[in-house]
Amino acid sequence: MSHAADIAHPAATRPRRFLPAGPLKGTIRVPGDKSISHRSIMLGALAVGETRVTGLLEGEDVLATAAAMRAMGASVERTGEGAWSVHGVGVGALLQPRSPLDMGNSGTSTRLLMGLVASHPITATFVGDASLSKRPMGRVIEPLSQMGASFEASEGGRLPLILKGICPAVPISYRLPVASAQVKSAVLLAGLNTPGVTTVIEPVPTRDHSERMLRGFGAELNVEVEADGTRIITIRGEAELKPQTIDVPGDPSSAAFFLVAALITPGSEVLIENVGLNPTRAGLVTVLRQMGGQIEEVNAREVGGEPVADLLVKHSALKGIEVDPAIAPSMIDEFPALFVAAALAEGVTTTSGLDELRVKESDRLAVMAAALTAAGARIEEREDGLVITGTGGEPLPGTAGAIATHLDHRIAMSMAIAGLASKNGVEVDDTRPIATSFPVFETMLDGLMA
Repeated sequence: MSHAADIAHPAATRPRRFLPAGPLKGTIRVPGDKSISHRSIMLGALAVGETRVTGLLEGEDVLATAAAMRAMGASVERTGEGAWSVHGVGVGALLQPRSPLDMGNSGTSTRLLMGLVASHPITATFVGDASLSKRPMGRVIEPLSQMGASFEASEGGRLPLILKGICPAVPISYRLPVASAQVKSAVLLAGLNTPGVTTVIEPVPTRDHSERMLRGFGAELNVEVEADGTRIITIRGEAELKPQTIDVPGDPSSAAFFLVAALITPGSEVLIENVGLNPTRAGLVTVLRQMGGQIEEVNAREVGGEPVADLLVKHSALKGIEVDPAIAPSMIDEFPALFVAAALAEGVTTTSGLDELRVKESDRLAVMAAALTAAGARIEEREDGLVITGTGGEPLPGTAGAIATHLDHRIAMSMAIAGLASKNGVEVDDTRPIATSFPVFETMLDGLMA
């Protein structure tokens, strides 16, 4: 049965009540970074020769990327746990896929692969599950159309969608209307096989994994930062990429749940090994420290152009703060976890500038406001953020019935950790979507409670 059919069938839901179980103790290593995992497979598939990847996140989203690159001619093979070998076809040599590319639940796979395909002379049909098919792709269609690709999309620029690539594509200079690493990456990836120089102008910096990894694979990519912080990113097309050996650092978005869980659960002390601390992604660590969280970096190092450290986290008395909206892009996926920390802090935490959260896998502002309120937290929902009055470290009452996660993996994991700091536990209506980003989450959590 397909992932989409599985989710559509309500009898198959897997509810679970997450209960308080005393302090969390131990050492864990979270799965590889999702953003870096996607890009290592894509760029490996465009480099001539063998790229070896270790620590790859083997969630459904990344496997969708691997299947798509295979469908377009690359050899992508698993050689062991988290270990993969990719034999690429070369930039410009992607093949016409024989059947639709099934992206499952992965917005990243869809938007980045649309960029890759746009400058190749092939036609690809993109399909996804019910949740992904609701997400608009217009923000990627716009620049890729300027480069010469053509699209037949479902209503509102959604999947299913047929993309007809063009070769040679037209190099463009594109100013991002909204801060989006996915749109930036799509244009840069299209630029790989476009003659001349493709430019992306980024008024608000977003995660820069694509730039770091494109350079690592040998693309000619330059970044200039203007006085006001605007980044001008240029890539020279018709690139020849060289295969790499990549050890994927642990995903800060996955580490987020354990950071918060250890901070809010009395008596906890947890060491999270090998966490990627790319400054465009590590906003949550900064904010939790501002709230009084004890998070110590041990053994800081650099791996494949990315900063990495082990994080030692201890239970802390958190204080509410006003979160600077400028930090939002560097922790956009971590806000559901932050909202849980805020619900247990002393005083008020105010967040703003989070309109982007309304168009994620679910409307994360509305869904988290409803879920935390059901667990007994005091939440005020505003147009672009939440205002949360914390308990001052007292446990939340917990939920009577199950909270609705709307098939959103990050809502499910956030409310799971809220259950650890509650009196009666928090029941999550369905734990299956957690597999899209973090298949071993529950096992790892149970291990720290043992």
